[in-house]
Amino acid sequence: MEEKEAEQLEQEHVHEVYDRIASHFSQTRYKPWPIVERFLQSLPAGSVGLDIGCGNGKYLSVANPGIYIFATDRSAALVRIAAAERRARGADVGVADGIEMPVPSGRFDFAISIAVVHHFATRARRVDAVRSVLRGLREGKEEQGGKALIYVWALEQGGSRRGWDEGDSQDVMVPWVTRRKKKEGEEEEERVEKRYYHLYRKGELEEDIAAAGGVVVENGYERDNWWAVARR
Repeated sequence: MEEKEAEQLEQEHVHEVYDRIASHFSQTRYKPWPIVERFLQSLPAGSVGLDIGCGNGKYLSVANPGIYIFATDRSAALVRIAAAERRARGADVGVADGIEMPVPSGRFDFAISIAVVHHFATRARRVDAVRSVLRGLREGKEEQGGKALIYVWALEQGGSRRGWDEGDSQDVMVPWVTRRKKKEGEEEEERVEKRYYHLYRKGELEEDIAAAGGVVVENGYERDNWWAVARR
């Protein structure tokens, strides 16, 4: 897929969709995933970091009063929700592209990118997105450097309601269904939005991190997602 084609696909089936479904989407995203919560709570007091693709800002509410988060999302509608909630003791929220992050390089203690990278439509763009996450981290050996937690949807979901598994296409359109009544007594109106996802096979996230110049220090599988903690 050409770059322009990929950007158009993302515009139509990621950015525009999330702007339209932001309110309904936010109502379904309120509980932090355990490994993300553990990661944020393990950070030492004074840590400053990034939440790239923050959505409605649910991870700003994780109880670690000693950290400061600069959170961004490509969807202006979701950013407005996150900013209005102001769930964190220390956080700022703004609109930014996941590949072209307007932040200084090598300044941050941590970063999280939860369910974001899989929305980029080519491997080159996914690697660029991972590179953008890593670029903000402080360099240094082991605990002296910053670290990032990245989550992506897995191809291997044979035991879930979605049922994808090895051998299925990795590039899919996932429906988001909203229903509303026009007037009292009328039937519900159903609207289906299709979101683009690249489903990561086992080991693929680690390959993309390496291609982006990162080093994986921890990884695993949780709730139909592959995740990895990486350093520069």
